[in-house]
Amino acid sequence: MRIVVLVSGSGTNLQAVIDAVHEGRLDLEIAAVGTDVPGCGGVQRAESAGIPTFAVPLTKGGDRSAWNRELCAAVQQHGPDLVVSSGFMRILGAEFLQGVGVPIINTHPALLPSFPGAHAVRDALAHGVRITGCTVHQVDAGVDTGPIIAQEAVQVRPGDDQDSLHERIKAAERRLLVHTLSEIAGGTLSVG
Repeated sequence: MRIVVLVSGSGTNLQAVIDAVHEGRLDLEIAAVGTDVPGCGGVQRAESAGIPTFAVPLTKGGDRSAWNRELCAAVQQHGPDLVVSSGFMRILGAEFLQGVGVPIINTHPALLPSFPGAHAVRDALAHGVRITGCTVHQVDAGVDTGPIIAQEAVQVRPGDDQDSLHERIKAAERRLLVHTLSEIAGGTLSVG
């Protein structure tokens, strides 16, 4: 199985996948890593691992439809069987979703359908939940509304702030992503 990973930030989930592939725990090929933020940590991690990278930045006020088509074309050049959006902080539009031709999965730092969007950890704390977690789901046209594939719970501890809780969620998210990709690559879980 070939994947293309889309990142916007530090790339800790990507690093977990890279490590699992290199250690033989995950049988897949990371064909490329794409970003909307040239030079971000995720791209640096990919380059350090010898993985091809590409950047398709979206300029402020830019044409989102054209950006989605350009991103789709860049992904398709690498012939993936699956696209993994992990810490990719852009909403993928219809031009991408309909054009890419393969399933897309995303990681999210909450137990969907609760707390969708960019501020899930902050929102969970503000709501006073005792349990939150992370989700791997298929991407659809909504914001974090696609079918749920896998979830892992994380307890909210007394005294947690956004940073401490998010660190524990990210650790769970890395485990869950590697496990989910292993099941997809091994044929025990199908997406699409």
